[in-house]
Amino acid sequence: MAPSMLIEGGHVVTVDAAGTEHARGWIAVRDGRIIALGEGAAPSDVRDAFPDRIDASGALVTPGLVNTHHHLYQWLTRGMAQDAILFDWLVALYPTWARIDADSVGAAAAGAMAVLARSGCTTVADHHYVFPRGAGDLVGAIVHEADDLGLRLTATRGSMDLGESDGGLPPDFAVETTDDALAASAAAVTRYHDASPGSMVHVAIAPCSPFSVTSDLLRESATLARDLGARLHTHGSETVEEAAFCQERFGLGPTDYLEDLGWLGADVWMAHCVHMSDHDVARFADTGTGVAHCPSSNARLAAGISPVRAMVDAGVPVGLGVDGAASNEHGRLGGEIRQAVLAARLRDGAGAMSVRDSLRLATIGGARVLGREAEIGSLEPGKLADIAVWELGAVEHAGIADPVAALGLGSLPVLRRLLVHGRDVVADGRLVRADEAAIARRVVAEGQRLRG
Repeated sequence: MAPSMLIEGGHVVTVDAAGTEHARGWIAVRDGRIIALGEGAAPSDVRDAFPDRIDASGALVTPGLVNTHHHLYQWLTRGMAQDAILFDWLVALYPTWARIDADSVGAAAAGAMAVLARSGCTTVADHHYVFPRGAGDLVGAIVHEADDLGLRLTATRGSMDLGESDGGLPPDFAVETTDDALAASAAAVTRYHDASPGSMVHVAIAPCSPFSVTSDLLRESATLARDLGARLHTHGSETVEEAAFCQERFGLGPTDYLEDLGWLGADVWMAHCVHMSDHDVARFADTGTGVAHCPSSNARLAAGISPVRAMVDAGVPVGLGVDGAASNEHGRLGGEIRQAVLAARLRDGAGAMSVRDSLRLATIGGARVLGREAEIGSLEPGKLADIAVWELGAVEHAGIADPVAALGLGSLPVLRRLLVHGRDVVADGRLVRADEAAIARRVVAEGQRLRG
């Protein structure tokens, strides 16, 4: 059973529908859920009922951050193809990725999720789509590492079946057959997806992208996922090269092509969505299709700046994502709050994105994208106790007038505590449930083996 506790004295940003904040607030947690919260000192009956307390004085308290798009296995291939656009970067890295196995994926997932946790992330969505023959249970390796760290996980069983010889981008050795990909996707959902309240593991079905997947696999994956009650994920409208590929091959832009195959809906989210027309934004809004906005990765690969302000204003569900660590080497979700603010302002002006807007993307926005907004993403009674307590007492943040700006514009604060389901994952900036030095050694060893 999860512990009960009282968090008190911090600046509490609830990210509820009203944007409620408590300059000096308290939160009571019982059995892994928030049962009450408020302004000022906790009532005496609450204090008497919760002898275990977390002192949040001088700290900022927010919901745990929700990462809506990642490729954890890429943690072992950071620093490669540093000056390439997406298509060239993929071609350079596919031969290395084609050698991954359960040991290397496990080490990469541990390293990437350790850094995510230390940057305030409590829920990780991973898009894994490379499955070499004989590599072992790669989805299972990721599930295992998330459990060890204590993080909530949305794992996806991705796939590629459109190899270079058939006009796709991936080399033929990196793809599966359509039937094998569908069977393995069904097996992953059956084995690991837990739809119960408070679940620590969800599994979605996630063919990789329009330029690496056949129309048959996209169409049949949509049917399969809905039959199994699972969500759908893919990359969409990431680059001008992708748009040109879709136009040349299918006579349609990425959004219209995917919609024709059943890939718009409230159970779908897509990564990037950089090159979106007004028509595309309207279709996403009308259908409730979600977006994982990955500003640092989009900059690293020179893909462009997503029209996030227009999407949010239209009602599109938008969350933040780190994306693969090989295109975003710092790997910290907390840092994407600042990046999203800056990118939106570069595109649309100073009023395009406030720090509170961006924090909303990183929390309740991401929860909505993953279909979990009823359980996570805000600090409200009845929700799961996924909570970040950010230390603002260090010199980096001394004197910043607004504690939310300290997080959204300043240096990423150290975590005083990070709770998932009311249990400690990070305390005083360090992992609680895992040995960071041991993880680092695994990453070095497996990275050398993979690249060698």
